[in-house]
Amino acid sequence: MSSPIHIAVLDDELDITQLLATYLQAQGFRVSQLHSGRGLLALMANDPPQLVLLDLGLPGEDGFVIARQLREHWRCGLVIVTGRGDSIDKVVGLEVGADDYVTKPFDLRELLARIKAVLRRILPADSAPAAASAPAPAPALERSVLHFAGWSLDTAARRLADAAGTEVVLTTGEFDLLQVLARHPGRVLSRDFLLEQTRGREAAPFDRTIDVLIGRLRKKLGDSADEPQLIKAVRGAGYLFVASVT
Repeated sequence: MSSPIHIAVLDDELDITQLLATYLQAQGFRVSQLHSGRGLLALMANDPPQLVLLDLGLPGEDGFVIARQLREHWRCGLVIVTGRGDSIDKVVGLEVGADDYVTKPFDLRELLARIKAVLRRILPADSAPAAASAPAPAPALERSVLHFAGWSLDTAARRLADAAGTEVVLTTGEFDLLQVLARHPGRVLSRDFLLEQTRGREAAPFDRTIDVLIGRLRKKLGDSADEPQLIKAVRGAGYLFVASVT
């Protein structure tokens, strides 16, 4: 029997961490409750979780800095759970590498669904939580390694490498988006489609999640927004992966 999936909950409010720990443990997860960034980093070094629920409003600490540290040194799911609902905070959270952004007050069942969606994307199929049935994906390239413009995208190992074989680290959201784009070369994909395929949800009004991820991908791929060679924006329609994929 596989070990329970480990989730770390970082929040300065004790009642919040206890509530989440009790609920998630009842769903079969192993939960660590933390109340400081220092405690989280110590946990990451000794008993790293598969996913972190991170509050931004920590006294004397910057939650965005903690998120950046996680992304620079560890591979794990990251869901920001915070009372800061400003759209700018959400954009910054996604830019520093969060897989999802949930504002307080939240519905426990919705949060659980978002956690499972992230885990399904980052964990092997045999260890991720059971997924609800979903519509069949649109026809796409099904190869496990996709090559384009000198890049190699290994979808099984979830690894992107340049022409020299050097790995370029992607967040979960970045990898999922690049994989969808590369599997549908030459097709204009709407933001709604991309969001559904990568995040498992529909776009809300003024949702900039996909645009933020596209911007981050372009930087890592060395692609210009003004003269794109890989990802082209199609006004009013979405995005087009223009590179040839083999």
